Amino acid sequence: MTTIILLVISNIFMTFAWYGHLKYKNTPLMLAILVSWLIAFAEYCFQVPANRIGYGTFTAAQLKTIQEIITLVVFCIFSVLYLKEEIRWNYLGFFDRKIRLER
Repeated sequence: MTTIILLVISNIFMTFAWYGHLKYKNTPLMLAILVSWLIAFAEYCFQVPANRIGYGTFTAAQLKTIQEIITLVVFCIFSVLYLKEEIRWNYLGFFDRKIRLER
């Protein structure tokens, strides 16, 4: 359970590092990059221990799969609550088509 909790926290930081600046389009790009890097450092402080603790209980592939699922859930919540965007059912169709095309 520790691994999952750390991965959730890590992904919250990651999502803000990658997408949080989108609400502040008037902020200079270099400042957005610097702040994003600082947030990403915090993300790594949770991600690396999560993988270290979880590896052995989970395989690397399982850890990555868990991380990707958490990322999608966290991003959906983030985009609705922070960016005020709506999630539409056809977004799921996009993922389904993308997966089929990659095979």
